[in-house]
Amino acid sequence: MRAWQNAALLALVVLPQAVSAQCRQALALGLDVSGSVDLREYRLQLDGLVTALNDAEIVSLLLSTPSAPVSILVYEWSGPEDQVLLVPWTDIRTVDDLHQVSVTLSRVERRASTPGTALGTAVLRGRDYLEQKKTCWKRTLDISGDGKSNLGPRPRDVKSAVSSLGITVNALVIGADAPASGDRRQVELGELSSYFRAEVITGPDAFVQTAVGFEAYAEAMTLKLKRELDGPAISALQ
Repeated sequence: MRAWQNAALLALVVLPQAVSAQCRQALALGLDVSGSVDLREYRLQLDGLVTALNDAEIVSLLLSTPSAPVSILVYEWSGPEDQVLLVPWTDIRTVDDLHQVSVTLSRVERRASTPGTALGTAVLRGRDYLEQKKTCWKRTLDISGDGKSNLGPRPRDVKSAVSSLGITVNALVIGADAPASGDRRQVELGELSSYFRAEVITGPDAFVQTAVGFEAYAEAMTLKLKRELDGPAISALQ
């Protein structure tokens, strides 16, 4: 049994009166809006997240235990000074809660931002958000990206500052939409996945999910959320 699951069970046995004040998981989602992401891809990413959050299985997982909900936050990132909160921490206890998150995301408009890719800064921003949710039994940072970091601190240099806090960082790596050839597309996606695996992800059971272009983002995010919102602690609470 994982450490966060043990914490969940201990909270139920020792502090049942505190369950309503806690959450079983804090999930911060960081979306890449750097210069390599055009307006069409930007929309595919946001709409893809909405699609994933409203997948029937994910809705069931999110709403399974209202007394100890999943709390969701969404922000977008690009250059070191371009980290913008889109959805503040929201406890998902009801369909209405999820609907409000979806409506907020659907209404977001692309803003001007610097073209750089400050991935290390984005991870640190996600860490800061997750430090606001210290009572959650599990804390997960979900970073989407379509390129390597080229501004700010290197992701590898901030990993220990995140993992030491018990935060898991997973990645959704997005490949090129229009490669010269199918084979080259897979090679480039494989190289980028290896970079995120070595430089970015950290923590217990951390993983990299891939999307072969922004067109596949919704499907990849759906698979990723199903894996992140795993069920053992949910089962223990029921």
